Amino acid sequence: MGSANGPALQEDELYEHHRIVAPKGQKPFRVDKFLMNFIENATRNKIQQAAKDGHVWVNGTIVKQNYKVKAGDEVKVMFEHPPHEFLLVPEDIPLDIVYEDEALLVVNKPAGMVVHPGHGNYSGTLINALLHHIENLPVNSNERPGLVHRIDKDTSGLLLVAKTEAAMTQLSKQFFDKTSEREYVALVWGNMEDDEGTIEGNIARHPKNRLQMHVFPDGDEGKEAVTHFKVLERLGYVTLVSCKLETGRTHQIRVHMKYIGHTLFNDERYGGEKILKGTTFTKYKQFVENAFKILPRQALHAKTLGFVHPVTKKMMRFDSDLPEDMQSCIEKWRHYSKHSQ
Repeated sequence: MGSANGPALQEDELYEHHRIVAPKGQKPFRVDKFLMNFIENATRNKIQQAAKDGHVWVNGTIVKQNYKVKAGDEVKVMFEHPPHEFLLVPEDIPLDIVYEDEALLVVNKPAGMVVHPGHGNYSGTLINALLHHIENLPVNSNERPGLVHRIDKDTSGLLLVAKTEAAMTQLSKQFFDKTSEREYVALVWGNMEDDEGTIEGNIARHPKNRLQMHVFPDGDEGKEAVTHFKVLERLGYVTLVSCKLETGRTHQIRVHMKYIGHTLFNDERYGGEKILKGTTFTKYKQFVENAFKILPRQALHAKTLGFVHPVTKKMMRFDSDLPEDMQSCIEKWRHYSKHSQ
């Protein structure tokens, strides 16, 4: 990273912002395009600029943007400043706190709020709000203050936060041992065949689209994932479902539902923002587009949360109402299915 002002910096003088090892079977692929698939909210311009400035390294050496990445290459994006998520700033953002004591708190997160800072979202997150509310939050194994688990930006619902080191250890263990209880409510495309069932299939990053997760049913890749579902209401071309998580993988319900052919309603990342079921009538198309406007996100809400309190050892259960956008969308489908039968 030499410049007219001074000598090039060494790798150990820089901060690592991203590190990706190219998967086996990776065909030679330009490093700027390769990084586009891995880094959320990154633009090609930004990546090319980073490469021009000497911030892209492969196997310990600075490379240009046209370097061809091959299987096994270790690609790093390095800067002279630490990643923004380590520069966490408390922000006075209102929180919907359902329960709080000395050891923990349960928050009802609105859709659209990012849980922790990351690429492109360095403020306005739940963690920024928590740091303003509580001093000295303990960090989890990924250096995330307070977080025992997380939910996606556009998923609403209950989230558990630990306030002490002891609570963090205890609660994280319950999630790891699968003894916590988590129930979500989802609106999915299609009329589900079975009233209830279990979806199993390992989950890992999608080999081609790194912003998506993917099911590997042979179990040769990824981590074990188990989702139990139950139909709550059939609404013609969509179904309202309850999903209980046995494991907590990234995008688990979204990926598992897509895997069995019932993508979440308006889940853009997994193709649910297209009209996947129904008729070809223009009137129907208009109806669905209006439903998308009412619910401009994936139809998923973390409704209930159960765990053993780390101090009192009592079982605690919390329940939350479906947010307005989801309720209105379901109501709209109820009305439609009643009148179209």
